Amino acid sequence: MTVTQLLFLHVLLLLPKLPYISAYHKSEDMPRGVSRKLSKPLIGEDGRIYGCSGNNFFAFENNGTIAWSLHLDYQCNLSMAPVHGGYGKIYLVAENRILMINFGSTQTSEPVAEIFFGPEHGENREIVIIGVSVSTLSSTVFINMKNRGLFAYRYNGSLRWSVGPVLYHYSYRQGCKKNLTDCYFASVPMLDQCEASIYISNTEGELYCLSIRNHEFRWIQDLSSLDKVFSITPGNNGHVYITIPVRTLVLALDAFSGNILWQRSIGPLSKADSAPVVDTNGWVSIGSLDGFLYSFSPNGVLKKFSNRNTENSVVQVSPFLDCSGFAIYYSQIDMEGKVSHSISDYTIVSAIRPKAALFTMLVPATGSMYWFESYTGQFLTSLSKSDLSKFVVDEEIIVAFLVASNTGNPLQCRTIDQRLTSSCSQARTVHVNIYTGNERAILLFLLFESTLLVVLAALVRFCFTFWTKKKLQAQGIGSFLDKRRSLRHRKKAFDRTITELEQKASKEEVGNEVFEKLGDIVRERECIERKLSSMYSLGRDKTHSQSKSLLPLHKGKTKAKRYSFKDANESVAIFHTVSDTCSSESSIEEEIRMVEGMDLSTKAKGKKPMVEDSSSSDI
Repeated sequence: MTVTQLLFLHVLLLLPKLPYISAYHKSEDMPRGVSRKLSKPLIGEDGRIYGCSGNNFFAFENNGTIAWSLHLDYQCNLSMAPVHGGYGKIYLVAENRILMINFGSTQTSEPVAEIFFGPEHGENREIVIIGVSVSTLSSTVFINMKNRGLFAYRYNGSLRWSVGPVLYHYSYRQGCKKNLTDCYFASVPMLDQCEASIYISNTEGELYCLSIRNHEFRWIQDLSSLDKVFSITPGNNGHVYITIPVRTLVLALDAFSGNILWQRSIGPLSKADSAPVVDTNGWVSIGSLDGFLYSFSPNGVLKKFSNRNTENSVVQVSPFLDCSGFAIYYSQIDMEGKVSHSISDYTIVSAIRPKAALFTMLVPATGSMYWFESYTGQFLTSLSKSDLSKFVVDEEIIVAFLVASNTGNPLQCRTIDQRLTSSCSQARTVHVNIYTGNERAILLFLLFESTLLVVLAALVRFCFTFWTKKKLQAQGIGSFLDKRRSLRHRKKAFDRTITELEQKASKEEVGNEVFEKLGDIVRERECIERKLSSMYSLGRDKTHSQSKSLLPLHKGKTKAKRYSFKDANESVAIFHTVSDTCSSESSIEEEIRMVEGMDLSTKAKGKKPMVEDSSSSDI
């Protein structure tokens, strides 16, 4: 991309039919025959234009007359516009101090100037103030001092926080990576009211984004590969715009992340601090020495505007936003001659002797042009006869008066808060997809991740189950598992023995001793089940509410059951008692061997199978 070096030559570029003689509010205070130049203007919420000249501060009505003036003990900085502070206050850079001018909210209030920051009267301290900004929402004044850093002061003058160009984020050094020694903040702190952010650049071409509330680091974007000098314009719409005059570029950055959304080329600019203006629709507009006004949509779509033949015309000052927030005012100067030529990678623009000026009001989003007028128009003629005629002015001041007077504007005016709310609504949340690449591989990875989580959850539950067992307090996991395995084997052995005996008892006659032993086995099996479901449970062992045995056994501490064996000649009744207590493991094994080794054949012939009486009793 071609690098453009700007050189603009002209004879003051002053409108030839406007006289420029210095004046003050009171005629007796005016030094005759001395020209005074006004500082950059500030358009107040009350419709007045504020500016300073030398040691005097002025408030102009929108028709050019002086509303009031105030003598200052210090000479103001003409290159810095006054800053609106809300509540009838204006902050002004004068020498190495910042003055607070309090003019009140009523017509009868007398304006008063006092030192807000800097040495007191008579003191001499080497302080270079690069820029000042005021946040009315947080009631904070931000001051950038050369080689000292950025300072935030409350309205009462107390320090809120301060920060230097070298930041430490999670123990990593951020900022001034290429030159730590001579690096400092080099721009005016610019405020993004929607994001509650501060944008400021350093001498190494790095752009910082900090929080207004506590100077919290948000991001740093290194733009030194393009140039180290650029201007910053907050869009208050989710974007921040960077203008690089030498490269003739406008960049749009995401206010949340600092990523570059788009960049577009424009024509050559008149000065290094040229900055665009952003309207409520989100369109960013800037004038160029090629005679065009460049306007970009929030997505970077370009529109170019010109009311004259651009061959000999220039647009050298930044546009102004009108009171509605949708339209802008800008000026286009028709020169007697203009030459553009390239030398190596540089483009040089030379112009001389302005012939005419055309002022225009338009809405960039629609391209609608509502008003335009040359410098010989009625309003400009009235300005030449007002108090403004006694000052050296330029196009920037004239455009400011056009905006303040709402000249040719059919749109309804809105307050600053209304315009800001509408502008902030233009911001859209951008959802960034963190997964890029092969979607199939991503799905497989997510499946593997889910499976791993399930396995880990099962393992954690398994370990938690063991840990909650009281048995583990006296024995290890290995002993616990061995004991559990032994109990399950015994339970299976009991189940087999009981099944076999029940099958044989249903087919053959058996003795009373067998039934007694069988009852003991059932009782011990139930005891094992209770152990497996309580002390040795893994969460899946269940205790059957009733025994599956066909034998008529009842649970209880002392339950007796009556069994009868009948033949033709006699009747025998047997009472069997069941206890809840468990026998020792050795006795259990002995009983199993005894039962399995017994001869289950019929010992007494003629006996019939045992039948259960319908009556039972508790012992």
